[in-house]
Amino acid sequence: MKILIFGASGSGTTTFGKKIEGRTDFKHLDVDNYYWKKTNPPYQEKTPLIERNKNLKIDFEKFENIVVSGSMVSWGKEWETAFDLAVFIQLENTERMERLKKRENQRYGKKLLTDTKIQQNSKAFLEWANQYENPNFQGRTLKIHNNWIELLDCKVLRLNGANDLNDNIEIIINEIKTCYNNV
Repeated sequence: MKILIFGASGSGTTTFGKKIEGRTDFKHLDVDNYYWKKTNPPYQEKTPLIERNKNLKIDFEKFENIVVSGSMVSWGKEWETAFDLAVFIQLENTERMERLKKRENQRYGKKLLTDTKIQQNSKAFLEWANQYENPNFQGRTLKIHNNWIELLDCKVLRLNGANDLNDNIEIIINEIKTCYNNV
């Protein structure tokens, strides 16, 4: 079974993926590990689309049960039919942005105070992420995600990321069990 968990940055998709991996036999793959080249500090250089798709497909096909976390709306049409279940995590913008600010501080620490490039990149990222609910924004938005959901060839669960994490994980695990019982 192949599951995709996606939503806005800071909605908790990676946390969900890790929790599902910890509770099941699913292998967790985070699209950030394919989208970004490994750099120090991280998240500074993008991997070209062809290369990231090739790398993800290799790992995607290695395991029978996969949970992929992250947005794939711009990765190609083949991903619209690749999953058996998609889980769309939504979270109110203020809480999401607070999570992202905290994550940036944890990720970069003192470099956020001393490194001009990291400061600029972090500021630009937070401004980009804050536009998620703006339907006129030209980046990743709620509107784009909702339109992409219509193209997915699988069941889509919509979960509120503000709800108890374990309750949300139980919903997903119950859906996995339901899918297995219907095979």
